[in-house]
Amino acid sequence: MSLSDILGSALSGLNASQAGLRAASNNIANVNTPGYARERVPLQTGVTAGQVSGVRALEAVRIADRFLEATVTRRAGDWGSAEAVASSLDRMQALLGAPGDPNGLPGRLDAIGAAAIAMTGAAASAPTVRGFVGAVQQALSGLQTLNEDINMLRGDAEREFSYTVETINTLLRRIDSLNDTVARQAAGGRVSNGATDQRMSAVEELAGLIRIEVREGEDGRLTIDTAGGVTLVDRRLRQLDYPANEGSVQPLYPPVSLRFVEADGSLGAETGERLDGPAVGGRLGGLMDLRDRRLPGYQEEIGSLFGGLAEALNAVSNAGSTMPAPARLEGAQTGFAAADRLGFSGRAVFAALQPDGVLAASFTLDFASLGPGATIQDAVDAINAGMGGSATASFAGGRLTIAGAGGLGVAVAQEPAAPSGRAGLGFAHFFGLNDLVSGPGRHGPSGFLASDAHGFGAGEATEFVLRGPDGRALAQATLSPATGGTFGDLVAALNASPLAAFGSATLDPRGRLTFTPLPNLPTASLSVVADTTNRLGTGRSLSALLLPSGRETGLAGAEVRPDILSSSNRLPLARLDTAAAVGARALGSGDTRGANAFVDQLRAPIDLGRGRVSGVESYASFLLGQAGLDAAEAQDRLADMSARRSDAINRRDSYSGVNIDEELASLVTLQNSYSAAARVMTAATDMYDTLLGMMR
Repeated sequence: MSLSDILGSALSGLNASQAGLRAASNNIANVNTPGYARERVPLQTGVTAGQVSGVRALEAVRIADRFLEATVTRRAGDWGSAEAVASSLDRMQALLGAPGDPNGLPGRLDAIGAAAIAMTGAAASAPTVRGFVGAVQQALSGLQTLNEDINMLRGDAEREFSYTVETINTLLRRIDSLNDTVARQAAGGRVSNGATDQRMSAVEELAGLIRIEVREGEDGRLTIDTAGGVTLVDRRLRQLDYPANEGSVQPLYPPVSLRFVEADGSLGAETGERLDGPAVGGRLGGLMDLRDRRLPGYQEEIGSLFGGLAEALNAVSNAGSTMPAPARLEGAQTGFAAADRLGFSGRAVFAALQPDGVLAASFTLDFASLGPGATIQDAVDAINAGMGGSATASFAGGRLTIAGAGGLGVAVAQEPAAPSGRAGLGFAHFFGLNDLVSGPGRHGPSGFLASDAHGFGAGEATEFVLRGPDGRALAQATLSPATGGTFGDLVAALNASPLAAFGSATLDPRGRLTFTPLPNLPTASLSVVADTTNRLGTGRSLSALLLPSGRETGLAGAEVRPDILSSSNRLPLARLDTAAAVGARALGSGDTRGANAFVDQLRAPIDLGRGRVSGVESYASFLLGQAGLDAAEAQDRLADMSARRSDAINRRDSYSGVNIDEELASLVTLQNSYSAAARVMTAATDMYDTLLGMMR
């Protein structure tokens, strides 16, 4: 080997050692940089003209395993979804209150039962009556506050959803830009480790926001798809398009569409693809699940609870009377017309009473005697005829009114042997003649049959949406009632709509619209998005009449009837003696049987709809327990997903991360190699000098 070959080999060794030292120094400098993969300089034997000529240092390469990086990406999406859900459900559980908390939902309902029991033990004294009425009002206020708080959570989820969409778009633009950088450097034969590291950090952050699949092309570019196969980045960038709405609460939110990005950075045409439903994964999917399924589900449960509470309390108050009896009973807004089918069975007792409780006139109306085709007006006429002028009934504007004549009071009671009933409600209860819980409409099912006229006009419409078990909108349908049609026609129209592909709609025995999903969709639910219907000008919509636990439960405007709230003696605790003869006392001032009835009714099972029959207090406990269980499951899943994500990151970093000890050992080895190459050069230089000296 010539001296020139020796010098060349030594020089190549110096260069290789320097390249290795630079890589090791760069690794140490980035030991705490997230997503950084350590570098190594590959060495190759130098060959010139078929002979070894030292060593060649190639471009530094990233030490990374794409399968470990893909595992981190997948688990980041699961963690992002779990974190969003767990945080919100924890807040939801706090809103319901802890078991035993008097200010929590079960505590407020328990207070009603306790106050009712107190009335029975103290002969319904004024303080105990005020305590009961106050407990009812506090429970209603608590339910309203809880409903508003859940709306606030939905608004927060929507606001965070919009922010997440913006963050995803920023990351997609960054990844696309780094894709270009990596591809250009690879095409020029240059190292792109820095850009690759930055790109992987952006991909990992993106994976926490939306579940993605990542593929690397031959030119170094990444192609990113959602878990559902929707392309986000390839050789052309897309952006998520979602209208900002300041976190407003809506019955149905628009889908997230995708648009191409033009060369100037502006949004172009739509791709025709949508991101809809929690299946998109990541934080975006978790927020969508909260906003569209979980939180509305809790609101529906609260609506059912309120409906059951109002029905239980009003059932007792409408079965009773004050002493003295009121001069006028004015019913709630029913949404009915005088020509509507009456539909009652059994018998009801109507009485006119003197201020001291003595019966002035009485009439027992047997609804069977009116015939199956009887109307509400027929019942009004029968009451007026039977009372002989002592009391007068009228029905106008959707309200039934009964007023006493000549200073007489009026009372309505059930005939004990055959109590009246429609949709499970007595006559006074159905029309809301003596409600304890009042509001803009009546509380309870309507009892409509498919053959009843729907009473809606032209131009009115109700928009329905059917959601699957994951909260994704499966189908939508808009009902536009034709003038003169029946409720059966509306049900048939629903069953001829896109909803029919997922189940069938029917009217249940209490006149409520129910949707029975197909067996493979056991938890699909039907809800109302928008409703402009107005039955016969009464202000009662289709959803209020057929879906009493849906969007129009009446909770927002519910309150204890103002006159009862202001005066304790207005609570109807007395019971009419239906067997009393005219001239005998039919109401007593010491009668507090209504207090016992409140205690019993609050514990009695009530049909809450959707196949649920439960007592009010037990249903509140169930709701609290379900919220606690959901929150605990969400926290457990978050802990599990956090552990799995951390494990994936540790595995990746143990392979590609920087280990200071290893890098220091590498530095020592490279320094020794550099010193050895330098000594070879020194020896070769000395030999060369010796040869020159010999020539002199």
